[in-house]
Amino acid sequence: MALQVLVVDDEPLARARLRALLADCREPEAVAAAEAGTAAQALALAQHQRFDVALLDIHMPGADGMQLACALRALPEPPRVVFVTAHAEHAVRAFEIDAVDYLTKPVRLERLQAALQKTQRVAQLRSAPEHDSAPDWLLITERHRTLRVPLAEVLYLKAELKYITVRTADASHLLDGSLNQLEERHGGRFLRIHRSTLVARNAIRALVRHQDPDEGEGWAVQLAGLDEALPVSRRQLAAVRAALGEPR
Repeated sequence: MALQVLVVDDEPLARARLRALLADCREPEAVAAAEAGTAAQALALAQHQRFDVALLDIHMPGADGMQLACALRALPEPPRVVFVTAHAEHAVRAFEIDAVDYLTKPVRLERLQAALQKTQRVAQLRSAPEHDSAPDWLLITERHRTLRVPLAEVLYLKAELKYITVRTADASHLLDGSLNQLEERHGGRFLRIHRSTLVARNAIRALVRHQDPDEGEGWAVQLAGLDEALPVSRRQLAAVRAALGEPR
């Protein structure tokens, strides 16, 4: 069946452009099931109709696309979110709120199809039966090869723009995915130390004072086998101390 897509943009021409691109999509097939010019209109539609994907502009009158994405996540069956905007500077924040993809205008058909394919992969991951055990490896495609990287070798996972850096003692790899989903599936193995970083619990060796050029003095963890220190957010500091076994 074709993906049911909600198109949200305050510019009628932009909505028409997305409708035309969706009509040309073949793998996967998609249909513009509804459209809205404001976040309020879009949320009202999503509360009464199920959508597989929401294509959201960011700058709109009233609530913006970021606020709409957060509101959609609270629905019983939220659509997967893909941002479509002329502004590239919001990409980091978009992936922090678990957007599947971030497209910049003018959107090409091939890029839109790739984003929709990603939403299908995300849906398949989330619909896997809860009793299925998560694999003990990550499947990574790099250039002309596909790798299985054992989770036991992964020291940290760090969200950076549209990809996740998978760091082992010997190499770094790029993974196309969501940090939040990895945390859901492998939270027993990895600990969140920052909104963008998960570290292997058994690799944590020390919590040290750290000077961050943007945030000033704070804390960072040191991992076995790595020289770099990874910043710890204030919110996650207590969890890191607990993982180290520090007394309360």
